[in-house]
Amino acid sequence: MKVLIIGSGGREHAICHSLKKSDEIKSIFCVPGNAGTQSIANNIDLDIANFGLIKKFIKKNKIDLVIIGPEKPLVDGLVDFLEKNQIKVFGPNKFASQLEGSKIFTKNICSKYNIPTAKFGVFKNKINALEFLDQSKFPVVVKSDGLAAGKGVYICESKHQSRKAVNEIFNGKFGEANQVLIEEFLNGEEMSFFIVSDGKSIKNFGTAQDHKKVGEGDVGPNTGGMGAYSPSRLENNQLERKILKKIIEPTLQALKDMGVSYKGFLYAGLMIVKNEPFLIEYNVRMGDPECQTILPRLKTDFFEIINAVINSKLDQIKIEWHENKSLSIVLCSIGYPENYRKNKEIKNLNKINLVENEFLFHAGTKVDNSKIFSNGGRVLNFVAVSDSFKKSRLIVFKLIEKLNWKHGFYRKDIGFKVIN
Repeated sequence: MKVLIIGSGGREHAICHSLKKSDEIKSIFCVPGNAGTQSIANNIDLDIANFGLIKKFIKKNKIDLVIIGPEKPLVDGLVDFLEKNQIKVFGPNKFASQLEGSKIFTKNICSKYNIPTAKFGVFKNKINALEFLDQSKFPVVVKSDGLAAGKGVYICESKHQSRKAVNEIFNGKFGEANQVLIEEFLNGEEMSFFIVSDGKSIKNFGTAQDHKKVGEGDVGPNTGGMGAYSPSRLENNQLERKILKKIIEPTLQALKDMGVSYKGFLYAGLMIVKNEPFLIEYNVRMGDPECQTILPRLKTDFFEIINAVINSKLDQIKIEWHENKSLSIVLCSIGYPENYRKNKEIKNLNKINLVENEFLFHAGTKVDNSKIFSNGGRVLNFVAVSDSFKKSRLIVFKLIEKLNWKHGFYRKDIGFKVIN
């Protein structure tokens, strides 16, 4: 079977790596891919926003299946476009993707279906938002409504911080903004909870915890993710049942009531308060870097799961996991997430000799004249799997030190809540 993966990050490299292990896969294409996918697949330099060009390539090369990694093509309706052209594709359609594309769409579902979430208000102009903040107790959370690559969320400790956040959002920092979401701050511990659905049934697809803040100790601006570990230390059967019953199932029922079946990965960002789950937000795809941390723990053939979803036979397979601890650290370009430099050569990659349960997934990289250069803020993902989070982190440290890339930095405290 020929498979095409849409995307260029660490998540897509991890997906590519997992699919490569399946006997069912004949060849893999990545659009546009990165320097890591190039070594195990065929990178195709196409604009993922140009649906017509993608369709033309798929038809010409007789691609059997398309897997969409990042959120924007999903929110923009690539699934709908491909299905209309009789092309098999993995991922939710445009309507269902509003769960991530509009935080307010999701909040309105929470209100109607009694899904536990933070109390919130929606404001359609700057004046009303600022008036509300004048009466608010702090901290509060201010959110951009649309996609913001993980950066459109402000935890504000003061009126000054919250007013700055509202101004930045309405002034277009994350694209045109017609409304802003302001919600209460929930004091608990975060958890990333993943399921996969074929529109009829759902299966759990692991838990993780990422680290969004750029600085050690979870300080500084939000990023796309500085590292993650899996499974979450909060994972237990009782909590899992609560998440499914109170959050996931009502959400999927809400979509069904609107005439839509959800197909693909669904990632619930949760706040756990005294063993009770509250929904923070949804992502309609695998997280990044959570995906790079979860897939190495997967026992079941990854393609078998994808294929079962495509053919609405998810209930016929059992998803199995290795009983171990996975931890990933993201090596970023200095200056990320604000002003960082690209096109910095990454030497010493040939010195990284990976053994079993060690992984290196490329994120923001490219190849030029047989040399590898940085091409984004988050550049490389180092992952290790072992019998403890502490051991996994030490393995990752050694790999990063061996690379010794002078243009990069990383958080040395990934997993600090689970590592004493």
